[in-house]
Amino acid sequence: MNTNQDCIIFRGTPSIAMPRTYHIWTIGCQMNEADSSRLASELERAGFRRAGRAEDADVVVLNTCVVRQKPEDKAINRLHTLKPWRRADADRTLALMGCLVGQREMAELRRAFPFVDVFMRPSEPAPLLDFLRDCRGGKDREMEDYRLPAGANGVTAYVPVTLGCSRACSYCVIPGRRGPDRSRPPEEVLDEVRALADEGVREIGMLGQIVDRYGMDLEGWTLARLLREAARTEGLRRLRFLTSHPAYLDDELIAAVRDEPKVCPCFELPFQAGSNRILKDMRRGYTREQYAEIVRRIRAAIPEAAVNTDIIVGYPTETEAEFVETLDLMRELELDMAHIAKYSPRPGTTAARMPDDVPPEEKERRRRAAEECARSILERRHAALIGEIVEVLAESYDRKHGRWRGRTPQGKLVFFAAENPGPGALVNVRLEWAGPYSMIGTPD
Repeated sequence: MNTNQDCIIFRGTPSIAMPRTYHIWTIGCQMNEADSSRLASELERAGFRRAGRAEDADVVVLNTCVVRQKPEDKAINRLHTLKPWRRADADRTLALMGCLVGQREMAELRRAFPFVDVFMRPSEPAPLLDFLRDCRGGKDREMEDYRLPAGANGVTAYVPVTLGCSRACSYCVIPGRRGPDRSRPPEEVLDEVRALADEGVREIGMLGQIVDRYGMDLEGWTLARLLREAARTEGLRRLRFLTSHPAYLDDELIAAVRDEPKVCPCFELPFQAGSNRILKDMRRGYTREQYAEIVRRIRAAIPEAAVNTDIIVGYPTETEAEFVETLDLMRELELDMAHIAKYSPRPGTTAARMPDDVPPEEKERRRRAAEECARSILERRHAALIGEIVEVLAESYDRKHGRWRGRTPQGKLVFFAAENPGPGALVNVRLEWAGPYSMIGTPD
């Protein structure tokens, strides 16, 4: 067994001279999706073919998330179901990737999962690639080599622009798993955007745990400048960015969204809680009043902008009155989408040392109440759009229902029947029906 931390190997390495197959199972955020896409491109470049099912593959990778207990449990359960598959054939390879591996869990993971061949930290595919190439010189790639190779399929793609996170909110395990935040060189990001556009990608989402911190470690660069430069890319139709943090979203970024037609007027801006006491305990760095003021500035500059948010319910010591403050803030701001999660303690975080004193059934009640509040807001806001004409980027065709699906610049999901606009086409659609999470219309 080779215990080199740069290339972790637990058995003899297979040859990849013959065509082989791979399957990547991904759970979690868009950053994980981007990491999986990058790894898939690298494997295909090495001659592997994608398999639709793990059971049919020679190499299986689980890309994991631990931001909450539920996705962590799901990943571990999936890992155990693959144990017989791995042990049935010595030439198979099982790899574990993502935040479950993280920064500090390697030795523990080796003991817990001895049937796993390779462990990869987030955004670091090198150990598996080196393993499959007989570990030629295997050492970790530096961030400068973080490059999504050409080979993306489809209309949309993600491009990470910052890696890691330095914010250390009290409940969040990400800084410990992905390391401190650092910006990718702008020329590298822009080269990647151009390569993807050349291959037919029409919408690119720029990713970061706190994407609006981009450029803080670079001279003369900000996310706003990066978006303006990327918007010049030939063939590209839309640019998105996520996720923002209220402490860093400034007027320069708002102006870039306002001024650049290709930059979608859509802000992913978590507020997490409506109580100032809870926000302080979470180490979020703003008050509910400051958050509301940012939303007002966005809407004043860009009236058509969508603002989406994340909310945590049942944080330690959250009272009923403080939860009601969250509902009140949701009703006051009428945001476009709310992703709501029940608090679960994550090992190594500050909040994990606090008593998890909101009972599970009460967390679930609060989650349902917040979901219903968000749903009623969306139903009302979307009903007002019926009869409007919206621009939809066609993404895929639903054969079962005989219609295309795509999204507006604000990220709203729209279904429409059309002859054959083709993936990547921009279609003006008149809305005829609207629900809280999708809309239906006909081309205008």
